[in-house]
Amino acid sequence: MLAWLRDLETEERRTLWACFGGWALDALDVQAYSFTIPALVALWGISNAQAGLLGTVTLLLSALGGWATGTLSDRYGRARMLQATILCFAVFTFLSGFTQNFTQLFICRALQGLGFGGEWAAGSVLIGEAIRSRYRGRAVGTVQSGWAVGWGVAAIVYTVLFSTLAPAVAWRAMFWVGILPAGLVFYVRRFVSEPKIFDRARPQSAAEASGPFAIFAPEFLPTTLKTVLLTTGAQGGYYAVATWLPTYLKTARGLSVLNTGGYLFIVILGAFFGFIAAAHLADAIGRRRTFFLFAVTAAAMVFAYTLLPIPNEVMLFLGFPLGFFANGMFSPMGSFLSELFPTRVRGTAQGFAYNCGRAIGALFPALVGSLSATMPLGQAIGVFTIASYALLIVACVLLPETRGRELAV
Repeated sequence: MLAWLRDLETEERRTLWACFGGWALDALDVQAYSFTIPALVALWGISNAQAGLLGTVTLLLSALGGWATGTLSDRYGRARMLQATILCFAVFTFLSGFTQNFTQLFICRALQGLGFGGEWAAGSVLIGEAIRSRYRGRAVGTVQSGWAVGWGVAAIVYTVLFSTLAPAVAWRAMFWVGILPAGLVFYVRRFVSEPKIFDRARPQSAAEASGPFAIFAPEFLPTTLKTVLLTTGAQGGYYAVATWLPTYLKTARGLSVLNTGGYLFIVILGAFFGFIAAAHLADAIGRRRTFFLFAVTAAAMVFAYTLLPIPNEVMLFLGFPLGFFANGMFSPMGSFLSELFPTRVRGTAQGFAYNCGRAIGALFPALVGSLSATMPLGQAIGVFTIASYALLIVACVLLPETRGRELAV
């Protein structure tokens, strides 16, 4: 299963591990917030709706950050913009730990979102272009598995901090740990170069660059809209679950900090193996079939986890397939988007499509928080998550299969 890694060229391998680290550290910073929600609700007296808004603003601003970074990466380079965005989300995650009220945290979360969205845009197009078509699905999917690693580290940090420190200090320390990704910038700067296909197509002046609105030209617009539908479905479902699952386990299920961390560890372990499995399936059976398979099964798992009256012991057992399918569907995303657009607009297209879907999907955590005022939190999570996966399935029907396709210049 890992033999393909040894077949990668040195530059391919370095790029893969740089992007893997970016995804892992990105997840560490982003998921830190989901673990602090119960403490903020208790300490600051904010409502579930306000807590959802803090999650949503990061995702909304990530759309702008991703689109802008994608356009800049088409002009100045993928590796260069990856460094800038890593610094952005690391610094503002760290500063979040010093905030004193809702407004200050809202501003830091918003600015963190610019880097969060930009990191995916630059990193995804970088790995998609750096790896040859034979291994592209596996490589991009393996990079996505870094998200589960970062999420797992966040769960461990949460368990340690909230078990040893007072909640008033522990939630701040969760954000302070977010400065760690800044160190990755030195590795990217030293070892990662621009993909050869980008160097061949690199614009020589600002006049030659495509610009942020090129993806709305008639030749690209239908594909742009369909990919936004695809990414909205995947991310709306994911963020509805990921943002609220720790709170659901602690408040609705009455689990302790240690038990919540244990349940989430099972979900995260499933996520890691889901990323790897879907990465190989994307190259074996195609991108569209992999999306469809994982969307249908993820919807079934969310239904069981949040809407059925099952005991906690069964929930623990179902956590693995929940994480496996809900996260695995992201593995084909980067390679699929890379193969749908030519090099001259690839960064812009991926940055916009993925992060526009993220912005629309970002409404789901806020809507879950609002809906939980009139129905149980588990039901609110289930309703919005299953609806999201239905959108992804529709997009799979409308988009073409791209497995084995060489990237267009």
